[in-house]
Amino acid sequence: MKKILAIGNSFSEDATKYLHGLAESAGVETKVINLYVGGCSLERHWENICGNIPMYQVQVNGVLTERHASIDEMLREEDWDFVVTQQASHDSGWLDTYEPFFGLLLDHVRELAPHAEFVVHETWAYEIDSGHGAFPRYNRDQGEMYRRLSENYRAIAEKYKLRMIPCGDVIQALRKEPPFVVQESGMSLCRDGFHMSFLYGRFVLACCWAKVLLGVTLAGKDFIPSTVAVKDTADPAIIAQIKSTVDRLIR
Repeated sequence: MKKILAIGNSFSEDATKYLHGLAESAGVETKVINLYVGGCSLERHWENICGNIPMYQVQVNGVLTERHASIDEMLREEDWDFVVTQQASHDSGWLDTYEPFFGLLLDHVRELAPHAEFVVHETWAYEIDSGHGAFPRYNRDQGEMYRRLSENYRAIAEKYKLRMIPCGDVIQALRKEPPFVVQESGMSLCRDGFHMSFLYGRFVLACCWAKVLLGVTLAGKDFIPSTVAVKDTADPAIIAQIKSTVDRLIR
């Protein structure tokens, strides 16, 4: 069994929703935990560690639970294979917001979970018409936001010689492919201008995580994401397109 712990927020919630089911369809047994605090930044994660604050909702295999825990409690609970973290989307374009908190978090995780690989989750740019309050920081320009966050995630991954899950890159690439070209009246991969859509957006992220962390080849797998009132509307051709794109971009 592969054990994956995400120290994150709503963006890692999006990323881990379908990961367990997708891995299962590929014959890989997983335990996927997301530690959720909405909008949580690297700085706040470190403050929560320093205070040993049990404020994280524990989400198990994409399912919400009523349990709350601290980061240290969860790091000690399992022999994790992977620990994944990210910067909050609103700060992702500013490299000076990553440090010293990323390095401190990395050292802390390595102390408490010495066998785990620490992996960086590259988040994504907001939709072109996003109403997110932080979008003006990027001049309401999706391209600018993507360039800034992409450069920063790569810089931090290179600094510490870590692998990165390139979700932001894959999302940006898919935004140029029908049916996801919003500028041409295509569907958005976001549900509200910044979080991923419940069906296709979240599925893209699961595919990225499965490729990087589990080495899964997606083509030919029969997993179809499902959520309330959406299961019967998933287009198999679009699912196949997403798998093919992720297989092509992540090797």
